[in-house]
Amino acid sequence: MPRKSSNRTSGVAVLGVPMDLGSSLRGVDMGPSAIRIAGLHDRLGHLGLRVKDLGNVDVPHASVAGKGSPRLKYLHPIRRACRTLSSAVAAALGQGARPLVLGGDHSVAIGTLAGLAKFAQKRRKRFGLLWVDAHGDCNTARTTPSGNIHGMPLAVALGTGNRLLTTLAGHAPMIDPKRTVLFGVRDLDPGERANIRKLGLRAITMREIDEHGVYAMMQEALQTLTGGEGGGDGFHLSFDIDSLDPSYAPGVGTPVPGGLTVREAHLIMELVADTGRMVSCELVEVNPVLDRANATAKLAVDLLESAFGASIL
Repeated sequence: MPRKSSNRTSGVAVLGVPMDLGSSLRGVDMGPSAIRIAGLHDRLGHLGLRVKDLGNVDVPHASVAGKGSPRLKYLHPIRRACRTLSSAVAAALGQGARPLVLGGDHSVAIGTLAGLAKFAQKRRKRFGLLWVDAHGDCNTARTTPSGNIHGMPLAVALGTGNRLLTTLAGHAPMIDPKRTVLFGVRDLDPGERANIRKLGLRAITMREIDEHGVYAMMQEALQTLTGGEGGGDGFHLSFDIDSLDPSYAPGVGTPVPGGLTVREAHLIMELVADTGRMVSCELVEVNPVLDRANATAKLAVDLLESAFGASIL
């Protein structure tokens, strides 16, 4: 049976970011290629979407990038790549397309959200952020146990961290913490807990999901993203594939047991699509080196298809 997209706009601009500089493990830079090989374009095309692949952002290899400070590894090359990505995201939004960013490690979100913030400021719009992840990604140079920037992008987007990153959009924060939800978290560093409380960020943990179910917690999350005064102008979805239990998604660098099931993850994406208000999306942390027969990348494509409006009937 043909599937149809329920989203308002039919243009999707795919941007690959082969970034592994934010992580300790190599291999996640091949994530964009693995997702494309798994059939992304055809699957989205079958939904009636016009898919334009804009290629990959240029990212230097770790061997030549220059690691820099052990508290903020590869800060400058990550900033340069994210600055390039932010311009591409803002341009795609300005042309009426929805950017779909393929990671790479989660530090790419700094560039995606900087581009969204630039567009929002220019058009006087207010966007929300749904961050689906096993981890908090709310560390800073002071709290990080590793120095890896892929553990910092949510804090950066909310205006906390190194100024070279927090001001990438020209202003900070990139996103209003009151319109941001961290969903499915189950592994937090001590410093992240303090940062989350300081930011006033709504973090929906796996315990809450266990107690109340994905549907109920997503209803709360979507209300936070789109409710309140004015209702907002839509939201960005940042989806880390390690939000799923590693038994379903083995190809990730920082697996944490006790994650989402495949069906729960699909429901999240289906509820996102039902709103018709996802303005941009990214899927990150697929690592083919750690995968089995590209299974995690194939699952990523399945989930993106749901997020862009695939339905069972």
